Amino acid sequence: MLSRSVKVGTPLGLHARPAALFAQAVQDSGFEVRIATPAGEADAASTLEIMMLNVDGADTVTVSVNDDSAEAQRALDSLTALLSSDLDVRP
Repeated sequence: MLSRSVKVGTPLGLHARPAALFAQAVQDSGFEVRIATPAGEADAASTLEIMMLNVDGADTVTVSVNDDSAEAQRALDSLTALLSSDLDVRP
């Protein structure tokens, strides 16, 4: 299992739009991904589960991929880069 902590770059946190964009990226990756905070953990492919974590802007979350391959590492790199960006300004 690979995991990485990342600071959320969207100032308003993971509300509906950023959560949906991240969940779609997770689905597109093809990997089983989890997102965790000190308060809980969620299936990162689920917009609703992500939103239920109540992640605010600048909170740190841990993203985990249930795989150790080089491809999983690249997916984790991409997903954490996405979370660290401001998803409210993405087209």
